[in-house]
Amino acid sequence: MEFELIAKTLQGLENVLAEELTHLGANNIEIGRRMVAFTGDKEMMYRANIQLRTAIRILKPIMHFRAKTADEVYDAVKSIDWTQYLTNRTTFAVDSVVYSSEFRHSKMVAYKVKDAIVDQMREKTGDRPNIRLKNPDLQLHIHVAEYDCTLALDSSGESLHRRGYRAEQVEAPLNEVLAAGIILMTGWRGECDFIDPMCGSGTFPIEAALIARGISPGVFRSEFAFEKWADFDRELFERVYNDDSDERPFNHHIYGYDINVHAVAIATRNVKAAGLSKEITIEQRDIKNFETPAKPSILITNPPYGERISAPDLLGLYKLIGTKLKHNFTDGEAWILSYREECFDEIGLKPSRRIPLYNGSLECELRKYQIFSGRFNDMRASGGDIKTKEDRRDMAQRKFKQHREFKERIGEQDEERPRKHFGDDRKPRRRFDDGEKPHRRFEDGERPRKRFDDDKRRPFDKDRKPRKNYDDKKPRGGNGRGLRFEHRD
Repeated sequence: MEFELIAKTLQGLENVLAEELTHLGANNIEIGRRMVAFTGDKEMMYRANIQLRTAIRILKPIMHFRAKTADEVYDAVKSIDWTQYLTNRTTFAVDSVVYSSEFRHSKMVAYKVKDAIVDQMREKTGDRPNIRLKNPDLQLHIHVAEYDCTLALDSSGESLHRRGYRAEQVEAPLNEVLAAGIILMTGWRGECDFIDPMCGSGTFPIEAALIARGISPGVFRSEFAFEKWADFDRELFERVYNDDSDERPFNHHIYGYDINVHAVAIATRNVKAAGLSKEITIEQRDIKNFETPAKPSILITNPPYGERISAPDLLGLYKLIGTKLKHNFTDGEAWILSYREECFDEIGLKPSRRIPLYNGSLECELRKYQIFSGRFNDMRASGGDIKTKEDRRDMAQRKFKQHREFKERIGEQDEERPRKHFGDDRKPRRRFDDGEKPHRRFEDGERPRKRFDDDKRRPFDKDRKPRKNYDDKKPRGGNGRGLRFEHRD
């Protein structure tokens, strides 16, 4: 029997996630904001958790309703027969995401859901289940957009970006879901060698190896939330978990380099924990020593762009990246994820694609650089780097403004907060007749700006020198503009 499911993801990866779901055989796929809705049976839910690379969690909605008050939320949740989901010994927790002008506090909505469940179980059994915030037996999720509410079971538990292979990590590691999404966006599936010259804890190389080998990212996890559900089918789960029909050999190699000895040691341990030492080589190497690859390769990297490196060093690093690409990566394809516009400017190369993405709360861009030898027009005439409609659409997207105030935190929320709409109670703008000047009304305590006439300016103090007149002198700089410089009172 099929039922509704929702896969949450990072903003910008919705289309990639939809392609993954199509490959899995999901039905009724609909793309939303940071989510993709679809339908499937229990096996599809298990496969989505185990095999999807760009999903953060898989939700199973159990009720849709409208509510304008907290009491209406309570009544709707209490109408569900909760004995089919839990017992008095079951621990549960409620997570809430609220975008509404009526419900100002998301925790208040979560408390109402909790109260409705506890009160019903106490009335039916004389006892109540317990709340456990960490690793509960049943995780519930309620999403409120104005008056539309969706109550769902969280089948994943811990976020799916926590694959389970990462033994250690460096400071500010790249999210595994974002890394996998970027690799899938490039179209690389293992057709050539893969290089990350600044690999950090090895996220890009490991995710690339999993994609190239066709290994499901969920096989490293120790537990999923649905394993604690009353209707958990262990035989079906083991069959899906052990399904290796998509696995394939990888005839090329993946290289990860980093200047930091500590990062290299961590990446090496993570690669070993994932069982991918045969496919991946991790070495300590400065980007200054980047050499031309022996075989055709794709380069995907996430250089530093935070506050941990000074501005001159940061710009110098990106300038060096551009130089190395230009001279040591000819006829190659490079993809770079970064945050600051001035960093991209230092690369000195023209990107052929620009894709806006979020790395945590930072508005970043993923840029593709097609490195070629000779003149650009000659390369285009020979059929190289022909842009598709998708490429042109991506390049037409707006630039992210530097230091713009972020609208929302991406990663764990669902939809954009709805804007407030003003009705007829808004005061109409005053219209002035021809010749009438608008008169500003000052609020109580506000002081209007003084206006000084030429004959009422403050006289010079006896110790103050009179204002100099530069009319008879030549203008500074010899530009012939006749600029006049005056001091302010």
